[in-house]
Amino acid sequence: MDALTLARIQFAANISFHILFPSISIGLIWFLLFFKIMYNRAKDKKWLDAYEFWVKIFALCFALGVVSGVTMSFQFGTNWPGFMNKVGNIAGPLLAYEVLTAFFLEATFLGIMLYGFKKVSSRVHTLSIILVAIGTTASAFWIIALNSWMQTPTGFIIKADKVYAVDWVKIVFNPSMIYKFSHMMIASFLTSAFLIAGISAYCCLRSKSQNMTHFYSMKLSVYTASLLILLQIIIGDLHGLNSFEHQPAKVAAMEGIWDTEKGAAFRLFAIPDESKKRNHFEILIPNLSSIILTHKLDGEIKGLKDFEYHPPVMPVFFAFRVMLGVGILMLLASWSSSFFLLKRKRLSTFNLKILVYMTFSGWIATLAGWYTAEIGRQPWLVYGILKTVEAQAKNIESGMVASSLILYLIIYVMLIISFIFIIFYLAKNSIKKSNLYYEEVKKNGNSL
Repeated sequence: MDALTLARIQFAANISFHILFPSISIGLIWFLLFFKIMYNRAKDKKWLDAYEFWVKIFALCFALGVVSGVTMSFQFGTNWPGFMNKVGNIAGPLLAYEVLTAFFLEATFLGIMLYGFKKVSSRVHTLSIILVAIGTTASAFWIIALNSWMQTPTGFIIKADKVYAVDWVKIVFNPSMIYKFSHMMIASFLTSAFLIAGISAYCCLRSKSQNMTHFYSMKLSVYTASLLILLQIIIGDLHGLNSFEHQPAKVAAMEGIWDTEKGAAFRLFAIPDESKKRNHFEILIPNLSSIILTHKLDGEIKGLKDFEYHPPVMPVFFAFRVMLGVGILMLLASWSSSFFLLKRKRLSTFNLKILVYMTFSGWIATLAGWYTAEIGRQPWLVYGILKTVEAQAKNIESGMVASSLILYLIIYVMLIISFIFIIFYLAKNSIKKSNLYYEEVKKNGNSL
């Protein structure tokens, strides 16, 4: 492979690894705040136990997210210097805002949150969680502001082949910002909700008695997911309409539409063929794409053949369907679990196993959605302003990029395996404590 392809794979690998951990921590911190507030109000130990269990996982996500984020930013200089050279006047300040207003806030009060429970008052400790939650959300806000501007750039002028800011309000609140930020925030809450539900279900399955800490954590996360998945469908539809307006070539690739169509069918499945500019083995739902994108039965959708530039079709087409498929599974899993919790006040072994299988479903959906958005922007790095090939470092050797890519991949695989192992290690320790308590109560002849 040439250096450009390897550099793109390297950045994709880095950002894929990085996004796994903020996608958990952004939502998980608000669950932690809820656990702490409930404990403050009722002094019920199950909420404190839930907080103490999940705060360890949050700390691990925070650490891995910071380290991988720093590594990712280095690549702007090593592999993509043309990006900062062209749009650094926009990207630089937005990244700086993320550091100044979010990272410093998170890092400062994270110490109090993790180690100050017995050293400061309960109010101060709860306040530290609130500030970490605000900082984490603010961090996501600034990063999405930059990413959305790269998708739908506004509020700038170009002088001497460099981009300069004219209106920061238009830059930050560009046409896709609200949709992307809302979509990402809900995705993060869903990711953390299914993680909590899956691990809690795992603990409930293996505990000898009903583990109230994990049962209530599971109950909260399932109800949260069942409501948010509906909101995500609405936001996703609005986001799709926004992309249809501003990035029609991306939408055409998502839909696998080569020729402009009125009353366009939705390709439930197909194998896009870029060389022949057609699809193989299509399974169609008549008129559905036009209904979704134009809200008209015979609405017109412009085909890929009518664009001068369009993204690689196959990865965008399939990534979009993976995201949709996992979203449907989330809907079914959360709604069925909520139904049985409301009706029977418990979940069957079958329901619990489904939640365990869905533990990391948020990761899959988030990555698929991210690939749809980022690959769908190609060949542009900044849509309509800077092409990816134009930002590449000159005279960089493919062997150098390949060697660092292999090293990154090895480290990332090891870290992901370690992360998952630690989560289940903590879960097994929690199960062990619960079972010991059950045996002790049983031995003493007391009721649980």
